[in-house]
Amino acid sequence: MVTEWIITEIDGKIASIAADYRHFAELAAKIAQLPPTSVDVITTQKVSTDELIAMAGTLTWEDFRLFGTKFQLGVWKTLFELEPRLYSYSEFAALCGNPQGVRSVAHAVAINPITYIFPCHLIIPKESLDKAREIRAVAESTLFKGSDLYLLDSIDVGEYAYGPETKRELIKRHLKR
Repeated sequence: MVTEWIITEIDGKIASIAADYRHFAELAAKIAQLPPTSVDVITTQKVSTDELIAMAGTLTWEDFRLFGTKFQLGVWKTLFELEPRLYSYSEFAALCGNPQGVRSVAHAVAINPITYIFPCHLIIPKESLDKAREIRAVAESTLFKGSDLYLLDSIDVGEYAYGPETKRELIKRHLKR
């Protein structure tokens, strides 16, 4: 699991959160296309996963400076406003107002620049979500009453830039908030 996250801010607004500097290079290319007077200060800092999770509850949409198409920004805003539970890609595409555009929505989810805060980790394959719901229904009838979350280690949570173990851990932490 990733233990440190790199936050890049432009003029005091968060532009990316990532486990490496890949997003920083992409941001630099986008900033290079802007007029020189449109950016004053660019900073990076490293935070722990616990610090990132604590920060998540304090941010508003206005705290971000994002570079994306109108479509991508809409998908990212929908991610930011999600209720903390698991969603299939088709469910999430419908929430974005684009039920027929699952692939385009999934692509926007995949290039989400704000890890954890825009919880792309909560979007998983439909088959996995169905299995998680089935497991939870069975668990509800046991002594555990579903408190074991979704037995995430037994389902495919889908692709994630930082690996499935990190995605599972972020899901667990996000759903326990």
